Amino acid sequence: MEKKRYSSYAEIDRDLEILKIEKDIEYQKLLVSLQQTRESFTPQNMVKSFLGSLPSFDWKEALRQSYGSILNMAIPLIMGWLSKKKRGQ
Repeated sequence: MEKKRYSSYAEIDRDLEILKIEKDIEYQKLLVSLQQTRESFTPQNMVKSFLGSLPSFDWKEALRQSYGSILNMAIPLIMGWLSKKKRGQ
């Protein structure tokens, strides 16, 4: 890279001001990026991100499909609880 030659102090000052503004812009971009990263790691956003990555899930359909197996497990438990309650245990 060829060195730039300046003919006056005004040119140097102008380039220094441009560099300072560019540095400030990059610093602000860094701060925004850090803030966005910090926000993305909140529990609420992590859950949203996780749920968003899952395929759509139809809870009603899942319950409808497993209704029979839920009843097959629940009925014996309820019957056992009722029989113990009748015996006074």
